[in-house]
Amino acid sequence: MNKSTFKITNMDCPSEEQMIRMKLEPLSQVKHLEFDIPARKLEVFHQDEVLPIQNAISELNLNDQLQGTSEAEMPIAEDETKQKKILWWVLGINFGFFVAEMTTGWISSSMGLIADSLDMLADSIVYSLSLFAVGAAISRKKKVAKISGYFQMGLALLGFSEVLRRFFTQSETPLFQWMIIVSLLALTGNLVSLWLINKAKSKEAHMQASAIFTSNDIIVNGGVILAGVLVYFLESKWPDLAIGGIVFAFVMRGAIRILKLAK
Repeated sequence: MNKSTFKITNMDCPSEEQMIRMKLEPLSQVKHLEFDIPARKLEVFHQDEVLPIQNAISELNLNDQLQGTSEAEMPIAEDETKQKKILWWVLGINFGFFVAEMTTGWISSSMGLIADSLDMLADSIVYSLSLFAVGAAISRKKKVAKISGYFQMGLALLGFSEVLRRFFTQSETPLFQWMIIVSLLALTGNLVSLWLINKAKSKEAHMQASAIFTSNDIIVNGGVILAGVLVYFLESKWPDLAIGGIVFAFVMRGAIRILKLAK
């Protein structure tokens, strides 16, 4: 058994991990993949030559570099039961707050809350892909990724159009109380999710990636809270539209990454 280590500079979230998995899984010589997303590192346990593996990774244009190949033993796999249970909880929290923030966002006329809800939905889609696609055929994974990506992109485009409409027309100032209270609840939910993920103490890539995603969500929650405070002090809709536009851009970026999985 050989182990080849790759440095992949543009691998910074679960989307890139899924792209690489779907690219390498059809190769019969690939036996196991070990991802370290924070370090941008991939270890491929394989038989035969590494060149076909290197060529497959290079086709993804993620700025990869082969650091070396050596003999190694197959690592012992972690128990996935606990990991899947935690991911189900995190998926439930994210989807629950997607529904809550989308509903209160429309009631309070806050684009920040609506955008944050779509960010929660984007994370739910990634977690769902990881959970439901386990052991599935490559064609099925790509089909699910394609449907999810276009759905998320459509929602982001609708969000952008609504931000522009409110920017160029007279629209009511959002209810800052809803923005702050709901975002504080979402922040609490994300903190619980991060605690659950860290509690697992897993070195598996999808768990590390989930921690990164959740940490980014906490930053977004803070941005919506800040926008709510600015709406109160400035008595203006502009802070809400600004944070909404920024978060919609992140959602669109996530949709594009998911669509790359379908190629």
